[in-house]
Amino acid sequence: MADITEIPDSDPFDAIVDAPFDSALEQRYLVYALSTITARSLPDLRDGLKPVHRRLLWAMRQLKLDPNSAFKKSARVVGDVIGKYHPHGDASVYDAMVRLAQDFALRYPLVEGQGNFGNIDGDNAAAYRYTEARLTRTALLLMQGLDEGTVDFIPTYNGEEQEPEIFPGLFPNLLANGASGIAVGMATNIPSHNVAEIIDATLELIDNPYVEHARLMELFHGPDFATGGQVIDSRQAIADAYETGRGSFRVRGVFHAAEADKKEDREAGIERLGGGQWQLVISEIPYQVPKGKLIEQIAQAIADRKLPILEDVRDESDTQIRIVLVPRSRNVDPELLKESVFKLTDLETRFGLNLNVLDAQPGLGRTPMVMGLKELLEHWVRSQIDILQRRSQHRLDQIARRLELVEGYIIAFLNLDRVIEIIRYEDDPKAELMKEFGLTDRQAEAILNMRLRSLRKLEEMQLRQEKDDLLAEKDELDKLLDSPARQRTRLKRDLNALRKEYGEDTVLGKRRTRIEEAEPAVEFSMDAMIEREPVTVILSQKGWIRAAKGHVPLDQEFKYKEGDNLAFIAHAQTTDKILIAAENGRFYTLGADKLPGARGFGEPVQSMVDLEAETGIAGMLVHRPKGRLLLASTIGKGFVAEEAELLAETRKGRQVVNLKGDARLNVVRTIEDVHDHVACVGDNRKLVVFNLEEVPVLARGQGVTLQRYRDGGLSDATTFVLADGLSWQMGGKGDRTRTESDIWQWKVARGAAGRLPPQGFPKDNRFG
Repeated sequence: MADITEIPDSDPFDAIVDAPFDSALEQRYLVYALSTITARSLPDLRDGLKPVHRRLLWAMRQLKLDPNSAFKKSARVVGDVIGKYHPHGDASVYDAMVRLAQDFALRYPLVEGQGNFGNIDGDNAAAYRYTEARLTRTALLLMQGLDEGTVDFIPTYNGEEQEPEIFPGLFPNLLANGASGIAVGMATNIPSHNVAEIIDATLELIDNPYVEHARLMELFHGPDFATGGQVIDSRQAIADAYETGRGSFRVRGVFHAAEADKKEDREAGIERLGGGQWQLVISEIPYQVPKGKLIEQIAQAIADRKLPILEDVRDESDTQIRIVLVPRSRNVDPELLKESVFKLTDLETRFGLNLNVLDAQPGLGRTPMVMGLKELLEHWVRSQIDILQRRSQHRLDQIARRLELVEGYIIAFLNLDRVIEIIRYEDDPKAELMKEFGLTDRQAEAILNMRLRSLRKLEEMQLRQEKDDLLAEKDELDKLLDSPARQRTRLKRDLNALRKEYGEDTVLGKRRTRIEEAEPAVEFSMDAMIEREPVTVILSQKGWIRAAKGHVPLDQEFKYKEGDNLAFIAHAQTTDKILIAAENGRFYTLGADKLPGARGFGEPVQSMVDLEAETGIAGMLVHRPKGRLLLASTIGKGFVAEEAELLAETRKGRQVVNLKGDARLNVVRTIEDVHDHVACVGDNRKLVVFNLEEVPVLARGQGVTLQRYRDGGLSDATTFVLADGLSWQMGGKGDRTRTESDIWQWKVARGAAGRLPPQGFPKDNRFG
């Protein structure tokens, strides 16, 4: 029995290495980062695939799931992938497989799915036990040549299997299907493109290695997304992005009404409904925008009153996208409606271009690089030439091995009787054959394994013909390997054959995304989206506001809450802004279209803006973009304000008049363009008149002294035309006014105390 106190030969703590924590962390994080970059997130330039996609397609090929075979359960494929090649979660592998099968995600799908593989609404695919899959013709083209020695095979993670390092096929998958991924410290985002255009640009580059980027962009027009849409940037902006490998594109959905009678209506997406009514039809949406999310955005914009010119949105899609927009009125401008939807929803998005790929560098392995279009195509052509050379060399090796056997068979036919004799009578016929006829081990073994039925005369003739054919093929391959020009010619021939399969006249090859620079954006504001209708705005003394439809008489009686009455009333349009001036000198802005109707008492202004309950309202008026106001406080100071400077975009309003102590804003008067003088009257019933030019125009401030008082303050002020005389409103019923034309006695310099007004001036010291 061993002594339990025996000390082990080695102490586990001897394996601990003392190292600074930061350097140890850096080293381990760098290993993780490199693994993420090279083995997870970035695509290989040569086949455009990440490892998970490559392993998925390889596993499906091993299961013989070609386009002509039966479908197999997706669970079987996922199981093989995670068991043999990709030891990660089944959910991530299945998600990658689903994307390869979605025709709205991939421009040229590599997997053909059967069952629910998700939809453009954003719904997820069914579980992998319910769906089935097989490879597409495109996937076979991408893997073509795997059995011809074109690429290296590497051990799988557990060393039990072999998997290809890349796929050698001629299909230009990197640009054709694009890629996106986020690694550590870098990312990639490559849109899909049209195969025919990729091949055209590649052929041009092969013919002219010094071709200019501008010439390539004449053939290679830009992105071709699976869901179509329209790239609205200028061709120069697109070309600049592809020259550096970095940039972005603005992508829009497309309005198109296939059932419209007129060509211009079809192209504009307008369906006429009779009676002047119409609706817009969206037939394509931007790439990677779920249809369901887009419709929710439009519906939310309607609910939030951000799109008041839009009545409703309907989804009438089947296999084709059809989203119907119903305007609120037939008088709405269709272009304005389109532009507003583009600005407020994901019907217009931005796709970032980042051509960051893994490129095989001699001696450096696979290195991440951001490339321009020309550089990327050059490297891809170089890789295809290398694959062509490896395929040719592999075939030459096969020919050499076959020629060795064929020549041995021919020797056997020429000496058939002696060969039979040796086989019948010699103890070691193989050694004797090699000695007598100078055969190699393989030749002798093949002769010994030959069937008797092969000894007929015809077989000899076939062997001689086969030898001639093999020698001729060998000669062609030797010439091909010795001549770079022949290699380029062979590559061009193969590319042209591929182009026919994906040409513009084929269903899969037809360009889907339009490259058309958009017209200058229609400048619009929320006002422009509001249907113009007349309203009458009523503000009560207690701060309740409402808007009656139409321009009703200003002296019409309205109902108010008990103890409340009319304070201000004005005619306006629903497109107008209403300015509310508070006694604390702050101005607030309300949209006339957002005011409550006049059937009730309205709503308190405090519910719409941040106005303190104890603060009174000094004035209400309809905003005029080029208008001016006379603003004055109870202490007799004031100034002229431009109405354009008074609009406030938030509930907090805009502080315009600075007040001190108990002073409050009590005069808010509209100044007409022809007015040239100011009249002020104080609580002491003194009147003063002076030139309007003496009052400064300010954006904010306290102003200057308009009238001086010994006691009391300013009661009212107004502007008028001196030559026409000063008018004021008479008391009693009716809209009677009186005008005093002989007003020169009261005209003095600004800031005077003034004198008593003309006889008949109102007792309340107000101009009305």
